[in-house]
Amino acid sequence: MAMAACSLAASTVVSSAKPLAPSAAVAPHSISFPRAAAAAPLRLAPRSARASSFVARAGGADDAPLVGNKAPDFEAEAVFDQEFINVKLSDYIGKKYVILFFYPLDFTFVCPTEITAFSDRHEEFEKLNTEILGVSIDSVFSHLAWVQTDRKSGGLGDLKYPLVSDVTKSISKSFGVLIPDQGIALRGLFIIDKEGVIQHSTINNLAIGRSVDETMRTLQALQYVQDNPDEVCPAGWKPGDKSMKPDPKGSKEYFSAI
Repeated sequence: MAMAACSLAASTVVSSAKPLAPSAAVAPHSISFPRAAAAAPLRLAPRSARASSFVARAGGADDAPLVGNKAPDFEAEAVFDQEFINVKLSDYIGKKYVILFFYPLDFTFVCPTEITAFSDRHEEFEKLNTEILGVSIDSVFSHLAWVQTDRKSGGLGDLKYPLVSDVTKSISKSFGVLIPDQGIALRGLFIIDKEGVIQHSTINNLAIGRSVDETMRTLQALQYVQDNPDEVCPAGWKPGDKSMKPDPKGSKEYFSAI
C-alpha cells in the first residue's frame, strides 16, 4: 500500500500557492533562497512615543518571502484525522500563529522523527494559540498511507495537525525551499504571526533534523516581544528570563544584572 501511495503519477491532487512575488530564476543544480530587493534595504520602524521598536520590515509587497514580509498564501489539500481536507493559510490570519514546516518526502527516515515530535507537543503549541502545518511534495494518498502506518513500522500513526500536499511544488517554491534538480523541499520552518507576517525562518539541509524545543522557545520569544514592544529578548531567552530594553541605559541595566 505504501508503494502505491508513494506514486505521485497516480495522484490527481492540485495545490496552488500565491506568492507575493515571482521567484527568481534558478540555475541548474543550485538552491534558491529568498533575497531582499536591492532597492528596498531593511529598515526599522519609526520611533514611537514609548520606545524604539526593533521590528525589521523586509520591504514591500514585491519582495521575496523573507522574515518581515507577508507569507505567500496558498490553498491545498491535506490529510487530517485520516480524512482529506482543504487548507488555506490565510484562513489563520487574525486568529492564530502558524508553524509551517517543510520536509523532503514521506516514508523516509529523519522526517518521521520531526513530524511525530511536533505532534507529541501539539497541545503545548495549542496553548500558545498556534497551529502546526507540515508540507511535502507527496500526494494526499501518500500522506494517508503514512498516517495509517504504525510508528514502529516507520509510519506516523495519528497526527494532531494537517499534512499538506504540495504535488505541484508551488508552495515549496514560493517559500524558497524547493531544490529544483531534485524536486523536493529542504527542511524549512517558518513562524508566521497572526497578521500573516513571517517572523522567523530556518532552513536545514536534508540530513539535519530540527528541534521542537528551539521552535517553541523562538515562538515564545516572538509572542513576548509582540506583547511587550518596548523590550527585546537576548540570546537563549526563555519565559521568566530577564529581557532587555533596546536603548543604551536599558541595555546596561540588563548587562549589570547578569
